[in-house]
Amino acid sequence: MSHLDPTPKAIPLGKSGILVSPIAWGMWRFAGAGVADGRRLIEAAFEAGVTLFDTADIYGFDGTGGFGDAEVLLGRIFAESPDLRARMVLSTKGGILPPLPYDSSPAYLAQALDASLTRLGVDQVDLYQIHRPDILTHPQEAARALEDAVTTGKVRAVGVSNYTPAQAQALASFLTIPLVSHQPEFSPLHLEPIENGLFDQAMERDMAVLAWSPLGGGRIAVPTDDRSRAVAEALDAKAADTGASRAAVAYSWIMAHPVRAIPIVGTQNPARIAELAQAFTIPWTRQEWYDILVAGRGERLP
Repeated sequence: MSHLDPTPKAIPLGKSGILVSPIAWGMWRFAGAGVADGRRLIEAAFEAGVTLFDTADIYGFDGTGGFGDAEVLLGRIFAESPDLRARMVLSTKGGILPPLPYDSSPAYLAQALDASLTRLGVDQVDLYQIHRPDILTHPQEAARALEDAVTTGKVRAVGVSNYTPAQAQALASFLTIPLVSHQPEFSPLHLEPIENGLFDQAMERDMAVLAWSPLGGGRIAVPTDDRSRAVAEALDAKAADTGASRAAVAYSWIMAHPVRAIPIVGTQNPARIAELAQAFTIPWTRQEWYDILVAGRGERLP
């Protein structure tokens, strides 16, 4: 049986003109590390072939405090090791006000972006995404905020996170610059982007897809129900054939889809980060890939 096309070593970040690794490292649990440990984690990600690093202003918030802490830590690391910034494609996000209100108004997003740049100690980020859609902001207003971010040189490219395809389409219709990325939840246990048209829109519009929670919120690593156990068993069968870890197989499965979704890996364990390199080399047949899909669906294909 023929194999699916292998994942390239570098892929375009949508229409941004920026090339990135087909796997990313995320910093939603990064805030607790110190500068030395944080730098070691970043170096481990570079060593594993990662060039795309994903953070957000809300990362570090624990329900009462910590807003901005992940960006602050990264900024402290950049201050000690400026060369790290030059080696990475840096993405951050804004638009969530803790504990939950969303604000994508031009005034708030401009303020949030400036605050992120200050915490990071940089003049520009490569990708800035609206973290969650603000129902009370007209997409034309949100578009104005993103245009301004690029025009002022503070951002190279813009995208959206947790948007529906319809919300992304509405926003894009008011932009004169490309909307280069979607950032949805996606894993063998969360298949909504395949089912709701998001992947189709991304391929149609040449948008990158950054997949958060690629291990199903930990349920693939530690299965808790029949469906997660079925997915783990199917992944383990592939892992046994390839000598890779279950997690690396899960990332590779995500990367094999023709949308070339980029799994965002959040592990804070250097040994687990090192395993990411395995995901680049795992071959897939259609049958093997669909076996994982069926396990994740919990029912046979029609």
